[in-house]
Amino acid sequence: MSDKTVVIISTAEVEKARTGMMYAVNALKNGWIGDVELIIFGPAEGLLLRDSGMQDLLKQYQGEKKEVTACKFIADRDRTTAKIEILGVTVDFVGEKISNLIKAGYIPMVW
Repeated sequence: MSDKTVVIISTAEVEKARTGMMYAVNALKNGWIGDVELIIFGPAEGLLLRDSGMQDLLKQYQGEKKEVTACKFIADRDRTTAKIEILGVTVDFVGEKISNLIKAGYIPMVW
């Protein structure tokens, strides 16, 4: 079985988004999964900019020395790229990244 997962936060619902991010943080912190990648995608990008709880979870995840990626297409479309990057999030096209992670054995968890 794989010891790698990619957590994709795409929901605009704050409770669901926070739950997914909390899982990513705790899976790393507690060693539940060896490698956890976190991708912020779609409506969750705007939510990340508005919600301090999500920003706190982002900092905790980053404290585990992990890079977070947000979707460049969405960020550019919504003109939020610079604001997302200020949070320390890499803004890049994520379709190929997600596909490559799955091919590499990462189990996707979508919130």
